[in-house]
This record gives sequence, C-alpha cells and structure tokens, in this order.
Amino acid sequence: MKIALIGYGKMGQMIEQLALQRGHKVVCIIDIHNQEDFNSAAFRSADVAIEFTTPTAAYNNIIRCFENDIKVVTGSTGWQKEHWEEICERCKYGLQTLFWSSNFSLGVFLFNRLNKQLARMMAPYPNYKPSIEETHHVHKLDAPSGTAITLAETLVANYPGLKTEQLPIKSIREGEVPGIHSVIYDSEYDEIKITHCAKSRGGFVLGAVLAAEYAYTHSGLLTMEDLFNQRD
Repeated sequence: MKIALIGYGKMGQMIEQLALQRGHKVVCIIDIHNQEDFNSAAFRSADVAIEFTTPTAAYNNIIRCFENDIKVVTGSTGWQKEHWEEICERCKYGLQTLFWSSNFSLGVFLFNRLNKQLARMMAPYPNYKPSIEETHHVHKLDAPSGTAITLAETLVANYPGLKTEQLPIKSIREGEVPGIHSVIYDSEYDEIKITHCAKSRGGFVLGAVLAAEYAYTHSGLLTMEDLFNQRD
C-alpha cells in the first residue's frame, strides 16, 4: 500500500515508522512547509492518505485528497461541526472514502463500548450525576477533546432523558500527557468512575495504520466500529 502522510509531527513520524515496518511505502510527506506537494505526482500516486493536523487545516486536506481520488484516514477533530454533513454526502455510495475516528486506540474503542453499557445501567438512577473529564498535553489545540465529545455523544444516546448541554465536560491541559479520559457518576454518598489512561501514542499509531489497511480495501464512510466489526 502506498501512503501519503499529511502532518509530520510526533504522530506522523511514528506512523511512518510503523507503516514501513508493516511493509507499506510512504510515497509523500506533506507538512506546513511544503503545501505545494499536494500537486505532486508522488501525492497523486498514494492509495491512502493518513492525516493528523489541526482543526483549521483538516477539512481542506480531506478535500484535496478527495479531488485526487485518494482515500483518507484522519484523526483530526474540530472540523466536523461545519463540514461533517458535506463529507458524509461525498462518501455516499462509496464515491469517496473517509475513515474517521476521534481516537484510533483499541483501548479507547473498548472503553467507549463500556461507557455505552454503563450509561444504560445508570440511567434509572438519577441521583448519580454523569460528567466527563479529560486531560491532555499542553500542545493540544481543541478542548474538549474529540474523544471526550465521542464519549459524551455515546453516553447521551444511551441515557434516556439526558441532553448534551446537561453533561459537564472538564478539560485539563498539562505537561506531555498523551490522554486520560474519565466518565464519572457522582452521588451524595459515593462515586462511580471508569478511566482510560494512554501510556504513550503507540496505541493511536497502530490503530491509524490498521485503519489505513482497512480503508485500502473498503469504501465509503468508515469508523472503528467497521474495523473491529462491532456495529450494533
């Protein structure tokens, strides 16, 4: 598989190393300093682009891939509110392919499945008030994190009567923390909390490469549920 990397920070560099180890070829690397390479033959030769940039850049990067019929894997967040419906429409009937996840970690995927089940269990007990807390490194631009938003959406969807605006999300930015997410149910007498704590970026990197391998042989709008074959 021929891969284009869009964004060459810590994640991009780790993705390159793992992709090469798994026998893939990185044919193009685009960062903020060589945007003209979107017009290069090397970029157009890619089968899949893996995109990890910023909320302000991600949408245009996805469109540039689509214009060249390149499938896209992205973990960038913060662009969906304005552009999600358009991207979904472009991916209808497999005309374009986007694999999107707010978090590519298998552990986070399983954590969100647990979050779904816990929300269903807790809904009949309104004395427990749900909330979400997330902590990331100081370089992360968006708050709350995309993962926290996904956790919130899952919780609300499985907790009858709860509305998104009623669910508090606390965001903390400190040090070089890869990512800590907690779902909390607090009452007057006790607290129930589940937490996922990333030890490194390695889990995100592996998930992104697995997503690219999946997108290479599939089309349309793809998610982690497709990759792990766990759609409800």
